[in-house]
Amino acid sequence: MFSPNSSFLYLITAVVLVLIAGQSVFFLIRAWRRAKVIGIPMATLKKTVISSAVYTLAPAVSILLGVIALSKSLGLPLPWLRLSVIGAITYETAAAASATNALGLSLGTLIDDPAAFLTVVWVMTIGIMLSLILVVLLTKRIETGMTKIRTRDEKWGGILVSSLFLGMISAFLGLVFAKVGEGLTGWIPVFVMISSMLLMGVCGALMKLLKWKWLLDYALPISMLGGMALSIPITHLVRTLAQ
Repeated sequence: MFSPNSSFLYLITAVVLVLIAGQSVFFLIRAWRRAKVIGIPMATLKKTVISSAVYTLAPAVSILLGVIALSKSLGLPLPWLRLSVIGAITYETAAAASATNALGLSLGTLIDDPAAFLTVVWVMTIGIMLSLILVVLLTKRIETGMTKIRTRDEKWGGILVSSLFLGMISAFLGLVFAKVGEGLTGWIPVFVMISSMLLMGVCGALMKLLKWKWLLDYALPISMLGGMALSIPITHLVRTLAQ
């Protein structure tokens, strides 16, 4: 009988993750050695490593939550592999949900039908492949075009970059506000976002008033992790009020 948590799937996942981790360690060592050769101070190297490690905490927590959420339907190996290598929680959950809904299933039920499982896997895989293809085909052209715009008019170049960034943020805001029409519980993501914004504001105030420049490297992880932690009491409170 097929199982999304079979030993074979765990073995495949383990092999891929070991290769990815080995690649990361390889380039980390090469980068460290190269930095020492070109004379970058040791203090700068250590600060860079610490800052990078801190910035990975919040995404790592969100990835772990995504793996746990998807494991209810897809088992542990597939979500673990996807979210550790190429996937993003905002895409993987949406793709898995659309595929399971089309099959008449839900993300809360373990999929033990191999045909249904493969359908969900193909939907998630084919959907994410487009981004890889577009990066190869269009990245250089986009970068060249943006460089030309900045060269001709630096002001409009800055406006273009800001517009692209705001467009990306707007796409994520769509997910935040998607269920506000369903009642008070639909506002939970909005309240969590606001709490994260307030935490970022507090960090900014501390840096400005107390001159805590060191907080600059930790403000984003603090606001993200704080928002995740506050989502638990916020969800409980809103659901209690909605009853």
